[in-house]
Amino acid sequence: MPPEYAPLPLHIDGGSDSDHPSTPRSPTLIPFSPTWPRHRRWRRRGFWALLPRLLLTLLTYIAPVVVLLALGGLFLYEPHVEISFYERAWVRSEIEPVAPLAGCFSAARVSPAYNVSEAVYGPKHTEVHAGLPMRLGMDCYDFAGTMHAAARGRAALPVDARTHFHTYWRTDLAAFGERQEWMLKSFFATQDLGSTRLVLWSNGDLSGNAILQKWRRRFPDAFVLRTVDYHELAQGTVLADSELLRVKDKKAWIDGDLVRLLVLWAYGGVWIDMDSLLTRDLAPLLEHEFVTQWDCYDKLYVPFNGALMHFRKHSPYLCEAFHIMATSPPPRQGTTDWGATLYLKLWRRLVAASIPPFKVLPFCFTDGHACRLDNRLPDPFTSDPSDGRWTMGLTRDEGGGLDRALNKVFSVHLHNQWEKDFPPNGWVERLLLRRYDRKLSSFERTSREAGEF
Repeated sequence: MPPEYAPLPLHIDGGSDSDHPSTPRSPTLIPFSPTWPRHRRWRRRGFWALLPRLLLTLLTYIAPVVVLLALGGLFLYEPHVEISFYERAWVRSEIEPVAPLAGCFSAARVSPAYNVSEAVYGPKHTEVHAGLPMRLGMDCYDFAGTMHAAARGRAALPVDARTHFHTYWRTDLAAFGERQEWMLKSFFATQDLGSTRLVLWSNGDLSGNAILQKWRRRFPDAFVLRTVDYHELAQGTVLADSELLRVKDKKAWIDGDLVRLLVLWAYGGVWIDMDSLLTRDLAPLLEHEFVTQWDCYDKLYVPFNGALMHFRKHSPYLCEAFHIMATSPPPRQGTTDWGATLYLKLWRRLVAASIPPFKVLPFCFTDGHACRLDNRLPDPFTSDPSDGRWTMGLTRDEGGGLDRALNKVFSVHLHNQWEKDFPPNGWVERLLLRRYDRKLSSFERTSREAGEF
């Protein structure tokens, strides 16, 4: 008789049918549960409730680690960060194109007052291009020390044969006072007054200023005041009678850049910004026509500065600059469109035409503060530290490292910080201003003994 089989239950243990629905289970299908969306919403609310605590944990433990890593990185590595923003449309239209020259270097157009063979192609005794950016240590200052001046002549030159130094002051912006006087003192104390002459240009009459009257009486052959006449200065250029001659701005940037080019065209010589202090005789540089480097970083679109520059009378370099000014969009207010940008356009056009460009003085020759933290000149308006240190173990004492560097470079550019005072007994006062006064006092004593007063 065959055995009888009883059906086995579909559940493992003996639970009730209500606990185990008869719906077949599938290993791949999740059984429907009416409570599942409610659990999901609960999990979402739980996450947002825990988020503040999670963030607090991150800030408590991870942020200090990040800070320590950053400090360790600064100890081991030297960061160099500089961010500038330039409008792409401006770069494409004003920087990238290299237009042809206007022909100012052609023999038919060069002024009889300018000797191309001598000025552009003639031999030079002093090399002002180092071939390196000179960002390390004292390299730039040491290179400046290789410029040696010839012995000064004893006989004073006629006024017309002298090298003219030009500077400019806007009478409508501020009165000419003792702070501005320091630039004059720096000139009289450092330059050869028998072969140079300082011309102070202004947009108004400065003849009644007591400070300036004093220096005119003291150095009648080496100092003169003049008022800017744009149309007179622009004669012989493409800017003659142009509306561009009336352009100026509140910062005196645009009109200041225009004045420096016009007076150098008309008279030739050296341009020195009023916010500068000369530190030594510029004679070793004057066989070259030059502008200066903006800083030691070679900014891509503004590598040049005109705070100190030298061009000969009716220089074709300036003739080409005026052509660029006349054919470019008018300068924007408060910009260097007629300064750094103009010099860059001119330099690129010159080399594209295979004409030797003007020289570019290394940054520290005139603006030693515009470089790295470890080798820049100290801030002129900050008090000296109590230990008297400058950098790299060098001191700020007389005869110390800073003093030696100042004796090698040619100028200290102060960047229009007229509202700031030099700290009492700071390095500017000790190593520059007092020496100007001592040198000028010595001149006065010598002149009195010679019966010149």
